Amino acid sequence: MIKKFIITGMLCLVATSINAQRKTLSLNLQPKEDATVSPIVKEKVEEYAAKINTIIQEEKKLMESELLVLQAKNLDKIEFDKQKAQVADSYSEKIDQRIEALGFDLDTVIQKQVRYSLLNSDVASNEELKQKLMKKFRATKDFSGYFSYGIMTLTNDKPDNDLDKNLGYANNLEFGLKFNYQFSRTSPWGFISGLGFSWRTVRADNNMVFAKQNGEVSLSKFEGSLDKSKLRTGYLMVPLGFQYNFSKLKNAGMDIQYRPYSDGFRVGANVYGGIKMSTNNIVKGDNQNIRDRSNYQVNPFVYGAQFTVSYDNISLFVKKDFSNFFKDSYFENDKALVFGVALGW
Repeated sequence: MIKKFIITGMLCLVATSINAQRKTLSLNLQPKEDATVSPIVKEKVEEYAAKINTIIQEEKKLMESELLVLQAKNLDKIEFDKQKAQVADSYSEKIDQRIEALGFDLDTVIQKQVRYSLLNSDVASNEELKQKLMKKFRATKDFSGYFSYGIMTLTNDKPDNDLDKNLGYANNLEFGLKFNYQFSRTSPWGFISGLGFSWRTVRADNNMVFAKQNGEVSLSKFEGSLDKSKLRTGYLMVPLGFQYNFSKLKNAGMDIQYRPYSDGFRVGANVYGGIKMSTNNIVKGDNQNIRDRSNYQVNPFVYGAQFTVSYDNISLFVKKDFSNFFKDSYFENDKALVFGVALGW
């Protein structure tokens, strides 16, 4: 019974595909390749369906001839219907016997379709299947996008400069591409790198703004009502590090094992370096709207380390700069510390 349902389903798929191709051809369009049924399976099922149709048509003609003979006997309706049903049952059994004699190997066809669904291609031997599986479940080497947002603070062994005393809310917004390189198909270890664009924003508090005089940068009191005061700096960032994946080995079949590298629970550690793209001093208040992209002595180069804990596409991270946020002696020894969350795709 189950086999009949499976055969019926396959026949329906093939019939639908043939019908769709006919409609497509009538519009003078190139028919699309069927991505759900294996070409080999489709060919075998079409051949099987054609043989079944031939058997049905042959037996149908014989049954119609026999019914004409029966009709010529001028039997009453009850008797005619009774004998007609007996003839139909007899031919139905003959059709079933002839179809069964075709010897359609459903198990082999199902196995081919399963392989096609898994690999999206037909394989003729176990050796070819193994090669396909090894290619499909090879070590991860890819790029993935990410977006992150973090709360930033400036650390200082001796927090005694003006910025330490008047620091408001600070944050780090970043997006880019992450390069994942798994060392082998079963290895939990991998190399991580990539390229990111980072915007670090420092806000002054207590009605203070970043100001410049003769190239010297300092915080000064804003006279009036201040709505916004922030210094935003963009960096081009490159991380270099390693990642460990705690997921268990999985079996792909044919004695091939693999370990998912970008899914499950993972931890990573890396160093990073960046080069400044631009700085923008934004001040708004008392009908003033100032945007100054000149030099505010922000460090043109940054470097530090990051630790990340990930599960699937969500990561929590902490990163610490080893370089000062500002260069030379401006707001001396202030270094960025960021706690944040990242989303990958």
